[in-house]
Amino acid sequence: MPFVRIAAPFAKFLAFLALLGWMAAPAVAQSILRDAETEALFRDMATPLVRASGLDPANVDIVLINDPSVNAFVAGGQAVYLNSGLINEAETAGEVQGVIAHELGHVTGGHAVLNLGSRSATNISLLSLLLGAAAAAAGGGEAAMGVIMAGQQAAMGKYLAYNRSQEASADAAGAKYLSEAGISGRGSIEFFKKLQNMEFRYGYRPRDGDEFYTTHPLTGDRIQTLQDTYEHDHAWERPDDPELQHRFLRMKAKLFGYLAEPRDVLRKYPLTDNSIPARYARAYAYHREARFDLARAETDALIAADPEDPYFLELEGQILLESGRPQEALPALRKATELTGNQPLIATLFGHALIATEDPANFKEAERVLRNAVARDRENPFTWYQLGVIYAAGGDMPRARLASAEQQVLSGDMSAALASAQAAVAGLPTGSPDWLRAQDIEMQARAELERQKKRR
Repeated sequence: MPFVRIAAPFAKFLAFLALLGWMAAPAVAQSILRDAETEALFRDMATPLVRASGLDPANVDIVLINDPSVNAFVAGGQAVYLNSGLINEAETAGEVQGVIAHELGHVTGGHAVLNLGSRSATNISLLSLLLGAAAAAAGGGEAAMGVIMAGQQAAMGKYLAYNRSQEASADAAGAKYLSEAGISGRGSIEFFKKLQNMEFRYGYRPRDGDEFYTTHPLTGDRIQTLQDTYEHDHAWERPDDPELQHRFLRMKAKLFGYLAEPRDVLRKYPLTDNSIPARYARAYAYHREARFDLARAETDALIAADPEDPYFLELEGQILLESGRPQEALPALRKATELTGNQPLIATLFGHALIATEDPANFKEAERVLRNAVARDRENPFTWYQLGVIYAAGGDMPRARLASAEQQVLSGDMSAALASAQAAVAGLPTGSPDWLRAQDIEMQARAELERQKKRR
């Protein structure tokens, strides 16, 4: 499903104001962006680095966060979080791979767990060369500086004072992973230089006695150290993967078309640009403005360029579905689902379209498609919601209640999850797998509600 927003269920990990509270937006505004094409690209970009780190690629997630600030972080576990603003700032896949490599250094070093000094800073792991200031300015402007003057700089100093050795360790680990993966460090250096330019652009300079700067290596020094390392590495002159770069430019345009103001999309990708990324971005911009004919014209051009591209077909199906034409969306979504081997996000969109036809003849297929989707990805609340709709339509209320409980747990609504799970337990065959799962959710929801009471 192209760029579906999912409110982060793990509030304790994402309950933060971007960059140590410097932005005015509340934490609850943060959300995860999920998209099949983007997740496939991130997986392919990260896999050689994850293997080089000694971790299992099957257990490491690269998660896209809807946040315009230029940042990436780890928050415990084996996941790297990339802000949408970082993707917008990067120009190459190699630049993002440099960021991922650095953040994997934090993961393997256990820094999110060991860094007690960062807990007051809401467990954010900064990009090593952001120095905080550049990204704060990019995300918060003058308002961000006002908050700094209100006392946030002391918290930043505390964080970086504790974290200085960890950042150096992550730098070294990231360089090692890039080398072992055979990926040049040029992209890493180019991205860090962008951050240095942002720092200069917004006028940040070190001052005597300023804890923020005295407890963290200067950007220029970090870049020089890394460049010396990379230039002596066997992979330094290795060219970037052209296929990854092609896919990255597509994904970046797609993300920009989804998030940016439509007028800004058309300014960046004018009608004179008939490239695949430009058409991708404009299709999203037009669709968001409900300009169906123009959005459809762009998707038609994309599909004409490659009729077997599942993501072009997925976008066409999404536009038709969300324009009130679910029956017309079915062929494109069915084909996209088949071409991707039942990719769960695309299958969920297909199941949604089947339900939206309101034709009972399509409901059996919808149930099959959605059950297959949740079997492969249990973390999408929208899939569970759609499956609950199908169960209810067929009169299977106990399983409809169970599906609702799954959706409510993922959405963080524990009171509703408890009620739904209890109703499911009452109606499901005792001892069946679904009955046991409903009991698990009931216990999980009850325990979380008890924890919430104790925190009050």
